Amino acid sequence: MASGTLDAANLDAIFKAYDVRGTVPDQLDEALARATGAAFVAVTGAREVVVGHDMRPSSPGMAGAFADGATSAGADVVLIGQASTDQLYFASGHLDRAGVMFTASHNPAQYNGMKMCRAGAVPIGLDTGLAEIRDLVAAGTTPEAPITGSISHHDVLAAYAAYLLSLAPVAGRKLKVVVDAGNGMAGLTAPVVFERMGADQVELVSMYFELDGTFPNHEANPIEAANIVDLQARVLKEGADIGLAFDGDADRCFLVDEHGQGVSPSALTALIAARELAKEPGSTIIHNLITSRAVPEIVIELGGKPVRTRVGHSFIKATMAETGAIFGGEHSGHFYFRDFWRADSGMLAALHALAALAETDRPLSQLLAQYARYPSSGEINSTVGDQAGVLAELESDYAGLDGVTIDDLDGYTVTHDDWWFNVRASNTEPLLRLNAEGKDEATMARVRDDVLTTIRSER
Repeated sequence: MASGTLDAANLDAIFKAYDVRGTVPDQLDEALARATGAAFVAVTGAREVVVGHDMRPSSPGMAGAFADGATSAGADVVLIGQASTDQLYFASGHLDRAGVMFTASHNPAQYNGMKMCRAGAVPIGLDTGLAEIRDLVAAGTTPEAPITGSISHHDVLAAYAAYLLSLAPVAGRKLKVVVDAGNGMAGLTAPVVFERMGADQVELVSMYFELDGTFPNHEANPIEAANIVDLQARVLKEGADIGLAFDGDADRCFLVDEHGQGVSPSALTALIAARELAKEPGSTIIHNLITSRAVPEIVIELGGKPVRTRVGHSFIKATMAETGAIFGGEHSGHFYFRDFWRADSGMLAALHALAALAETDRPLSQLLAQYARYPSSGEINSTVGDQAGVLAELESDYAGLDGVTIDDLDGYTVTHDDWWFNVRASNTEPLLRLNAEGKDEATMARVRDDVLTTIRSER
């Protein structure tokens, strides 16, 4: 093999359920990107591929290497340069081409990865082509085409901004908005989107808009409370109406209200679901298994049809296609829209929040109060070596208890009338993730602490 990154053991480690993710250069390098580009074309049959990348130092070189591999297999490649992941999905849908985004999302600076899709932003996971791509790379047998494809460049940022605002136009009272881009790709996209809304509609206060893949201010992972502390303080200092925090590739968005309090992504899921159901009554809404039980309750109350699914964008997008759902939300801050090729967009979710807020005189905390019904733990991560052993112990502890049901759709979900929790393994890191919810704070805390005791006990 030309590179240690191309051996089978390494490929098994970095080809995850719905993307490729690993450290640079020991797990991911340009040789692997080039081989993956050729394999991607061979497996998908794509004749045209759009390629984007984030601001990580390794991303431009790997995106270029992937393009070289894809053109060697006969495909024409359009490079869109630096982009958010949802901007890549827009390009795939808008241009009707297969796509690849080079990013490791919220992971630390030493990581990179690839998110792949077919034309129209149709996701590629292990069960839908990613395993075949991996195996072809491992075999080292990707064929070269008799005619090499071309490489061109195309800027889609303005078209992306215009399209998002056509789906969620913001009109009404003027808003003061603080945006923390975390030195990630929202630093590129947010100025264009906000400029298009106009200074009469929004006043933008920017934080960490400098594109820097070393993340000098904080990790670009706003699901962790420590990473929104700066945003919370700035919202209070500015007297802003709302704060928006994006992750590194800007496909996720988290809100902070006017009091500087973080907003549950489940509450935002319910808000967007209500807006979409108002446009298309009776429609189907997807929610993953760690969203608040308030989400399906509210969807039913509004005449919609909630459908529960496992965590992960490829699974949610597939379920949306099967059910014809108009919207899907995850408690991790991913939001999916039928009219955005069923892809997730943190910026589009943010625009829905701004639109709803601009339409009312109420502050964000009051607007969202009706959608936040139950206390939750948020996602708590624990490094665990024997993940299967922990899950088996939890199943044994809770099986047979009165009023308790257990399912294994994704990890274990244990449900009671007064509470529920889910424990599942990360697809990208050696972690078990706990989410718990209760009818009140005391119930939630008791369940959370009991489960954490089991997860973190020595074996």
